[in-house]
Amino acid sequence: MKSPLCVVNGKRSVSSRIVSLMLTIAPLCLIPAATYTIANAQTSNDVPPAATSASSPGDWTQFLRDNMERWNPYETALGVNNAGNLKLKWKSSSGGNPVTANGVVYGVGGDGSQLSAIDAATGQNLWSFDVPGFSVRTTPAVVNGVVYFGAVPTGECGSGVPTPCISVYALNARTGAELWRFNPTDFLLATDITVADGAVCFGVLTDLVDGYMYALDAGTGAVMLKANTFNPSTPSVANGWVYFGNGGSVTALTLSFSRRWDYVIKEQSDPVVFGAPVVANGMIYFATNSSIYAVNANSGKTIWVDAIGALTPQAVANGVLYAAFGDNLYALNAATGERLWSFAIVGNFHILPPAVANGVVYLSATQLRGSNQLIALNASTGAKLWSVDLPLDLSAPIVSNGNVYVTGSSFGSKSQLYAFSVGSDLFLRITPSTTTVHQGDLLTYAFPVWNLGPDVAEGEVLNTQVPAGTVFDYVRISGTPDLGTCTTPPYQGTGQIVCHEGDGMAPNTTWTVRLTVKVTAFAGTVITANAATMADTPDPNKANNMATVSLTVQ
Repeated sequence: MKSPLCVVNGKRSVSSRIVSLMLTIAPLCLIPAATYTIANAQTSNDVPPAATSASSPGDWTQFLRDNMERWNPYETALGVNNAGNLKLKWKSSSGGNPVTANGVVYGVGGDGSQLSAIDAATGQNLWSFDVPGFSVRTTPAVVNGVVYFGAVPTGECGSGVPTPCISVYALNARTGAELWRFNPTDFLLATDITVADGAVCFGVLTDLVDGYMYALDAGTGAVMLKANTFNPSTPSVANGWVYFGNGGSVTALTLSFSRRWDYVIKEQSDPVVFGAPVVANGMIYFATNSSIYAVNANSGKTIWVDAIGALTPQAVANGVLYAAFGDNLYALNAATGERLWSFAIVGNFHILPPAVANGVVYLSATQLRGSNQLIALNASTGAKLWSVDLPLDLSAPIVSNGNVYVTGSSFGSKSQLYAFSVGSDLFLRITPSTTTVHQGDLLTYAFPVWNLGPDVAEGEVLNTQVPAGTVFDYVRISGTPDLGTCTTPPYQGTGQIVCHEGDGMAPNTTWTVRLTVKVTAFAGTVITANAATMADTPDPNKANNMATVSLTVQ
């Protein structure tokens, strides 16, 4: 085992790096996990760490992501150098296309009649919102603390039946409480939901082909826009414009009902636009059954066309367009359409929409009642970095805060949500022995550290200090077989405390340091405890490595 105190060639030890971390990063306020009792929602108490965390720009909040590109430019933990080491971190019962926000994964639960919130660190269910008699139809979208999704009934609906044919919901993303519901009188929810610029956008059908594109006020559910469409695709929303496939054309509207342009596809007979247009760098990219188009987003003028049929939405990252057709993934220069490389999967696979993050393209490949693979490719060369066989038909993958998420489902089998990661994800919180303290009391802080995996955490260190307004009494360690050691101030002294775990933490184990102090502060004084943890093993998610808790002396 590596010694966490060694300093070689001027490099700082883990303990010295962790002190710097505590000094330069504002501490996170720890809110104890809560149980919420609300109509239509079910909650779980058996979540080991608190399932709350700060919002991260690395979240993947809706199908296209908030940049409408299926590219996560904020991912730093996973990349070309370590994607080959991906391992299963956890799996949970959930289906559909997953999304992430604020340390939570949202997906379809139960038999399809629930919207579920799952702790991104542990895979534990946090809450579920039931839609009895309905099936969740869309990928969730999470914006400004609200999760939006659409559902359709499993039985008869519409004329002469009290059940509406479409329900669009807005829920509190933290608790699952319903905020509003929209029930149009249309026939069928035809597309995914996209949320941007204060609007919830989706397409519906009134018969087999005719329909509308809706834009609802994200705060109230009031209708902002209702435009006639023909076989609409999932919309993209960027800079106040809504772009969507409209049968054999693509339409650009503003959210104030102004029709900007229609791009009519003339190069083929009976063209159909598949999936959501991708918006990047002033251009939109969309696919038909025989070609991919790049069009100026403002004018609707053609930039280039390539004769690759693509039945799924594309991804754009760092000036490269990634498009799948059948069992091939193509990389094209996004500005010119020049083909850069292609990757083929032998065996009549179907590739779902790719996701791109930090130089890696992630894709799901499925066979009807056959093999299914999650694959990672070098985004620059197309070289295969990693793959795993999974037993169920896969969703499109997403990449968020050091994790790759994908769901699997098939007829007769329960859906599964898989989380893959590298390194050891350490999770720290602070729990005081009481919330009411007086001058002269002994107060004990517990600092439990979870290794959420997927690897063993070597050289783990916890760094804290005696809180101002208290003096040191003693420290105890519990949890792992070789408990470790601590460096502390003298009895009734103050200063830094550094504890080293003894012999590595296996995945899904806990190591706990308990610090007992004597309160010396007068009534009214706020006592604040801070701590941080780190290990020699790479940590894919450092956002949960620090914790803070404050008490007021009575």
